[in-house]
Amino acid sequence: MSSPPISLWRDQRFVRFWAGQSVSQLGDRISELAIPLIALTALHASANQVAWLTALAWAPNLLAIVLGAWVDHRVHKRRLMVLADLIRACLLLTLPAAYLLGSVTLVQLYVVALLTGAAGVLFNTAYPPFFVNLVPRTSYVDANSKLSASRSASYVAGPAIGGALVQALTAPVAVIADALTFLVSAALVGPIRVDEPAVVTGETARPSLLRRAGEGLAFVVRHPVLRASLGCATTLNFFTFVAGTGLTVLFADRVLGLSAGTIGLAFGIGSTGALLGAVIAPRISRWIGVGRSIAVGAVLFPAPIAIAATASGPTWARAGALGLAEFLAGIGVMLFDVNLNSLQAAVIPDNMRSRVAGAYSTVNYGIRPIGAVIGGMLATLVGLRATLITAAVGGVLSLLWLLPSAIPRIRSLPTDDPLAADAGGTETDSQPAPR
Repeated sequence: MSSPPISLWRDQRFVRFWAGQSVSQLGDRISELAIPLIALTALHASANQVAWLTALAWAPNLLAIVLGAWVDHRVHKRRLMVLADLIRACLLLTLPAAYLLGSVTLVQLYVVALLTGAAGVLFNTAYPPFFVNLVPRTSYVDANSKLSASRSASYVAGPAIGGALVQALTAPVAVIADALTFLVSAALVGPIRVDEPAVVTGETARPSLLRRAGEGLAFVVRHPVLRASLGCATTLNFFTFVAGTGLTVLFADRVLGLSAGTIGLAFGIGSTGALLGAVIAPRISRWIGVGRSIAVGAVLFPAPIAIAATASGPTWARAGALGLAEFLAGIGVMLFDVNLNSLQAAVIPDNMRSRVAGAYSTVNYGIRPIGAVIGGMLATLVGLRATLITAAVGGVLSLLWLLPSAIPRIRSLPTDDPLAADAGGTETDSQPAPR
């Protein structure tokens, strides 16, 4: 048996990256509550307009397949990540500036959502090759668990802080906090040094951008693990965005009759489930296997939407149902994300990481704006409650992609051949001890 990997907490480069991501995630949680509330309170937006706000934030992912192919031939992925952070900070700062001048509009919200989404795609396509050059292969699950734990912690504190800031300072001013966190992230990630492989140059080694993009998509489609996981994740993303954050906030505000502070508190308390899920994900993956952990998460993530959708009774019961739904869904999404992200990092070859990430994001994240728009249409036609129940049922059906594939049989991460998923390894072969 190989010796356990050295704790990542002793790796100063990883700690800086983790800290930057943790701060940025906290700010994102504030904006996810504040920006829809700008539309709802300051601009009196309809359900369909809020849905379009969510759709535009994710629409740039439709071009991720091309951007990923471009990023793959850039040497300094870290610089691209820092650039993306700075762009998002500047864009977000335009909202409080316009608000103070009395000129904030729905069009500006749409533009900010679209452009910050595009910067997010740039960051996300540069992230995979940076991650694998920063973290040892044997620590993938551990690193993803730590990063997901801080993301989950942001869901605990972020909405509560965001709700308090919105009530005390108004929603547009609260967005400043998110802009500042992107600046902090850029300052922390910027000095990190990793060994980034040189990009091969020359006409024969550089096919066209579209051809490289096509190669990334073809790799995903041919690879049995990536193909099944993409189908599952895309189905999950579609239905969870049918019930996206904007519509959930709208449902809590207009149907459940909860205040901004109560909504933020319910989301924060419920999100302790995501924190718990991120912490226990490595232990669960060793207990039942990486693949089965992914399958459990695929069900536990969307199903609890139905709990919030059927909430009724006094205020404490309605807020409690919303919090319980968030708690259970949080455990599910962390079981799914931590294990699937680690599995993907293990099976994708180094020279295709950004291309595959771009292709994967185009389909997986590109479906999100479609889901958000359809969610807004459904909410208008059949009501918010029926829309959320539809999302819960449809999301559970994502499991059908996994059951016929090899994923449920994968016990541990593959160690050598990036094209072969290890279905027969033991829990102790390649996974780190839980922290």
